[in-house]
Amino acid sequence: MIFSKSSLQIKFWQLLILSSVLITWHLASRSLNVAFFIGEPLIVLSRLVDWLFINRDVYIHLGVTLLETCLAFFIGTVGGTACGLFLGLSPRTSIVLDPFIKSFNSMPRVILAPIFCVWFGLGIWSKVALAVTLVFFVVFFNVYQGVKEVSPAILSNAKMLGANRSQLLRTVYLPSATSWVFSSLHTSVGLAFVGAVVGEYLGSSMGVGYLILQAEGTFDINTVFAGIVLLTVCALSLDALVGFVEDKLMVWRPKNDDTQRI
Repeated sequence: MIFSKSSLQIKFWQLLILSSVLITWHLASRSLNVAFFIGEPLIVLSRLVDWLFINRDVYIHLGVTLLETCLAFFIGTVGGTACGLFLGLSPRTSIVLDPFIKSFNSMPRVILAPIFCVWFGLGIWSKVALAVTLVFFVVFFNVYQGVKEVSPAILSNAKMLGANRSQLLRTVYLPSATSWVFSSLHTSVGLAFVGAVVGEYLGSSMGVGYLILQAEGTFDINTVFAGIVLLTVCALSLDALVGFVEDKLMVWRPKNDDTQRI
């Protein structure tokens, strides 16, 4: 079947899928044996309402998690972009460091969490450090690839026009890497949340991850799902913010045609 990709039709199908999932979840949770494992959507909603509007005790935990996430996102993005540009423009250095970068990237990040707790303590910085290791490499490899993908013809033309190294960086390499950077940022938002929450799991007295861990300890599956929903909404909001900034900065990029057919 062929659907017109108008925004209204897309929203309709998205809402239909979401409604179907929620209705199926509600019907399945009518059985107590099933509800023990998947929770009940109405109770999950009541937990969220209680957290956000009645007791309002979740905001301090949410603030801690968001602070860890934003710090990790910023540090990882800046560091990954800088290192990606440097190694992309320094082929010899990249060849020398290549095995070390691949080794560190292949290392399971979770095993670093106890080390970061020893180095930075149980405060926010151990969680930030863990999340930075997740964000950094995603941004780094995208920027590095973006620099390597610069057209030789464009470089030759810029050099013929007398562009020096700094001008090439500003007018050729950075614009080429920008689309790769924003592509990586959409993935990095979720990874920053993952790093922060995993860090809170392993040692914390604050944060949404801590609330979820406490609920798991008492087999309160509804509170666990409430925490998951809250984190998901926050991650989607940050991703939408990244998309908004992307649209403002990359005005030269052609827009998708809503009249296309799929």
